[in-house]
Amino acid sequence: MAERDRSHIFLQQPAQAEPYTPPSTGRNGKGLAAPANRQAHVQQLQQQFVSAEQQAATRRDQQPTVVVDGAVDGIHLTFESFPGVELALASLDSRRGKVHPELLSVHERTDPTGTIAVATVFVPEGTLGRFLRLLQQYAETATDPKPRNANLIDRIASVRLATIQALWTDAVEDCPEPGVTAWWEVWLRRRDGQELNRFLQLTTQLQLRTGGQALGFDERTVVMVEATSDDLTVALDVLDDIAELRQPREAPEILVAEPASEQGQWVQQLADRLSPAETNAPAVCILDTGVQREHPLLSASLEPADCHACDPAWGLLDQDGHGTTMAGLALYGDLGEVLTSASLLRLRHRLESVKVFSPRSPASPPELYGAVTADAASRAEIQAPLRRRVFSLAVTAPAMADGHAGTSHQTGQPTSWSASIDALAAGRSIDIDDNGLVFLDEPDPAARRLFVISAGNVEPQHFDADHLTRSDLEPVHDPAQAWNALTVGAFTNRDVLDDPDPMWHGWSPVAARGELSPYSTTSVTFRPAWPTKPDIVLEGGNIARSPAGTAYDTPASLQLITTRRRDLDSRLLTVTSATSAATAQAAHLAARITADHPHMWPETIRALIVHSAQWTPAMLNRFGGRNKTQTLLLLRRYGMGVPDLLRATRSATDALTLVVEDTIRPFEQGRMREMHLHDFPWPADVLEQLGETPVRLRVTLSYFIEPNPANRGWRRRYSYASHLLRFDVRRPYESLDDFRKRLNKQALAEEERRPSGAADAGWVLGAKARSSGSVHSDIWQGSAVDLASRGAVAIFPVSGWWKENPARDRSEQGARYALVVSVETPGQDVDVWTPVAQQVGVPVQVHL
Repeated sequence: MAERDRSHIFLQQPAQAEPYTPPSTGRNGKGLAAPANRQAHVQQLQQQFVSAEQQAATRRDQQPTVVVDGAVDGIHLTFESFPGVELALASLDSRRGKVHPELLSVHERTDPTGTIAVATVFVPEGTLGRFLRLLQQYAETATDPKPRNANLIDRIASVRLATIQALWTDAVEDCPEPGVTAWWEVWLRRRDGQELNRFLQLTTQLQLRTGGQALGFDERTVVMVEATSDDLTVALDVLDDIAELRQPREAPEILVAEPASEQGQWVQQLADRLSPAETNAPAVCILDTGVQREHPLLSASLEPADCHACDPAWGLLDQDGHGTTMAGLALYGDLGEVLTSASLLRLRHRLESVKVFSPRSPASPPELYGAVTADAASRAEIQAPLRRRVFSLAVTAPAMADGHAGTSHQTGQPTSWSASIDALAAGRSIDIDDNGLVFLDEPDPAARRLFVISAGNVEPQHFDADHLTRSDLEPVHDPAQAWNALTVGAFTNRDVLDDPDPMWHGWSPVAARGELSPYSTTSVTFRPAWPTKPDIVLEGGNIARSPAGTAYDTPASLQLITTRRRDLDSRLLTVTSATSAATAQAAHLAARITADHPHMWPETIRALIVHSAQWTPAMLNRFGGRNKTQTLLLLRRYGMGVPDLLRATRSATDALTLVVEDTIRPFEQGRMREMHLHDFPWPADVLEQLGETPVRLRVTLSYFIEPNPANRGWRRRYSYASHLLRFDVRRPYESLDDFRKRLNKQALAEEERRPSGAADAGWVLGAKARSSGSVHSDIWQGSAVDLASRGAVAIFPVSGWWKENPARDRSEQGARYALVVSVETPGQDVDVWTPVAQQVGVPVQVHL
């Protein structure tokens, strides 16, 4: 490969936007099996509706007298489907009339007969008759081939009065037992902005303790309460606001041999040849346990004014030491390499610190971490509103609770914390009212934020010689499933155990060089609809196995050196490891890119990092001979591989990278609106001359979605993502006009048939495997002559709650995206960069 001494080419020409209608798929929906006896079925449901209404009245009579201003009378009903059948959610939530039933939550349960969908609906007083009328119409036409309302009623197996358990949308086994006092995460539906006040009125009357924070989304407000299920049953009968209940996140995990005097000499030598960045330079904002800014390697890059704590009572002291270890890696990257160098070091970015976690009493209320994270971001931004920053969050909530994995973690579903990360990344403003409600208000594209988050670690008690299988079974921790975050796992190149301490004699590293670190968690257990995590992996160290194979430990030689909170022995350096260390290094990488391109969008910085990642030889050996399904599982283990700063920021004569930032308007009045066509300047002549020589094309699309975290089935108007985008690339020898017609029905003339063609072979992942989440990257490998005609990329929308909710659709303001396209001709003495630079008028400059 040629030296990477050329700049990437940033294209200013916007895409060609054209009206868009997706082509018809030609697929017919699977027929729904009707109940064996429709008349008996409708009679049973009618009886269940009446019974539920009677039970609700009886239960209210038995409850203590509680009065809440502004509450709407009604009942909560639970609808269950037949096994393997989905409920018609939109029909349960028809939204007709000023007062109407509202779908609150949806989850699934599994029994020996199959998977059953469970939906809870609030039915205001006076509207139950709507369901009874639908049943009557169904009964009157039951003998017809297509009875009225059959799509709704044929799917419903039973109806009953909702219980607290029906509103629980996490793992069933995690729901507190009746009579047990526990902390609950209560999700309130937003209807008039007073739902939090009503809930606090109720908890005051019931003498229940609530958490210190509340968090607001568009359609939900989240608050913590310590209560029994009986207490919440009273709330359910009095309030119409409760939509769903979830498990609070557990307390987050907090993840050299030389004497202190010798360490001090090494540190002082580095401090003497150090030139800190200017005060207005970009920063890594470390959301952690605080940072000891007096450290000699940190003090010049971390001003006192840039140190904050979400709770002033915590103070700024890093009592745990975790934040200080992260600071060294975030500022210097590989600190061990920097310490042993003799050259001058000019830093390009600075540090900020917000203390978001502090040791607390077991009696203290649990934290609502989404609200804490929003508060932390606000504190840093108020102090330095014009500074560009990368938020680094290397503290996560373990996926394991009481010995088993919760549903949200196991499957990748969003939580209040991960949804908050997505909302903050999308540019939501942060408003805090007198009640402590942290509300994530309307988005501002100029306020987009980049969050770099650790995937979370395998617990030490689960270390195993078969570490890959162990990691595949351990889902990434909350909030690493956030769509808009750059989620970082760990790999390792540290496979030599050369620690002089005799206690390690006979011990051996567990992971081979270039493999996933034994610490790293994955998204292998996620359901297909949820993002592929981690996005990338970076060095996270290794673990060692005892000679007998019965014990595991972490020798210093298998870890990374970093800054240490100074204790009584005055040591300044220590070692760290795991996905925390990998995340701090990824934040360092993101800040370096931001320093090079201070006006670049956060979406683009994420795209460049993912685009620069490569699988190591050890990882590539796993991909060989795999089908697309197996390849997707490996992607959910390794992400796109190990990123590289040089690849992320520099091109070469034989490695051209094109970068585009653009804005698409995906929907209009519930329909698809437009498609973007990028017809890139392309080194076609050079590629044609190479003939059948193997070359590579890589495409990465990155955008931020707006979240809709209410658990109501995650489909259509209840989708989590505001919008989803996809890319497609012009195929070999396909004309530009045929490319448009293949993707866009509106490009076809009247009665013209859609062009057909063979499958687009050569992609490592393929359209299905690369389509999850909000960053999509893939690699095509083929001949140069085939690549010569492939210089066009289309961006088009596919789905999202914006489309299904026209009143809330923000497409008119535009949805930003970053597109990165690379052409690589490895081993060939050709120049693909200069012809394109000349086409677009980029001066030929060599970066030394």
